[in-house]
Amino acid sequence: MTPRELDEDDVRIRPKRSSRPRTKDRPDYSGADLARIIAVDRGRSAALIEATGVVVTAMKARELGKKSVVVGDIVRIVGDISGRIDTLARIVAVEPRRNELTRTVEDDAGMERIIVANVDQIGIVLAAANPEPRHGFVDRALVVAFDQRIKPLIIMTKCDLADPTEFLSAYKDLAVDSIQIQRGGDLTALRAELTGKRTVLLGHSGVGKSTLVNALVESANRATGDVNDVTGRGRHTSSSAVALALNDKSGWIIDTPGVRSFGLAHVERDRVISAFTEFAEAIGHCPRNCSHDEEGCALNSMISDPGSLARLANLRGLLREGKLNS
Repeated sequence: MTPRELDEDDVRIRPKRSSRPRTKDRPDYSGADLARIIAVDRGRSAALIEATGVVVTAMKARELGKKSVVVGDIVRIVGDISGRIDTLARIVAVEPRRNELTRTVEDDAGMERIIVANVDQIGIVLAAANPEPRHGFVDRALVVAFDQRIKPLIIMTKCDLADPTEFLSAYKDLAVDSIQIQRGGDLTALRAELTGKRTVLLGHSGVGKSTLVNALVESANRATGDVNDVTGRGRHTSSSAVALALNDKSGWIIDTPGVRSFGLAHVERDRVISAFTEFAEAIGHCPRNCSHDEEGCALNSMISDPGSLARLANLRGLLREGKLNS
């Protein structure tokens, strides 16, 4: 049998290799526009261009790899930043974070989940009743706040149902500010605490967090829900974090989904203790790898002020339970 002749369709020509030399140099995005992430949903982010005030939709560039982009991040952004409908920009760099609000995922103590970044204040929202407030959750939120140098503020809602004075007395030695609010009550004191700050609201479902957000931001339209009569827990009504400007544009609040656990395996004990200037000098004299809750700790002999001793005892209590979930 005579082999058939090859025609031009049978001939495969290998393309020439590019003569352009390979380079590991990355594009320089230092001149790209700065934006602040105000929402993240299914891989797309809403970014506020700081120079123009325009909100654009953006995707994370592939070169960022697995690096997360979270609400509050300052990013470099390129592409179409007009903000017009059906346009898409690209996030090419994430600026160094000033702080991070993180929690350890309960089923994997080595895995941290970043909730938000670059905030001035944590608003720890609890209800005086229905659902009942829990010290464990507040304690863990405070540890993260102290660790990241973020000002904590306890916001008690539904104070017409119960008196939260006894509950709040546990934190007076830590000098943590608190606000008490009745349902449908005056929010003047709370607005004063939020003015000029970026505040993330953190709380269990059902404590009235979304109701507060709707009162503070007219256009928020955050869904609200009731407490389950069987479990005593609230139903999740916020599905993702979102940053919202206050009605008078004097500050920002970041609403987050209700959380049911707050692991702290990632927290550095030294940072929490040294967040209080009254302890910073003493811990410099501690033995190597001191837990700051042992017999040889320098804090035991160098701290004598009654107020400081009370704060130290409270802090040690928080850190002693630090790796547990609430």
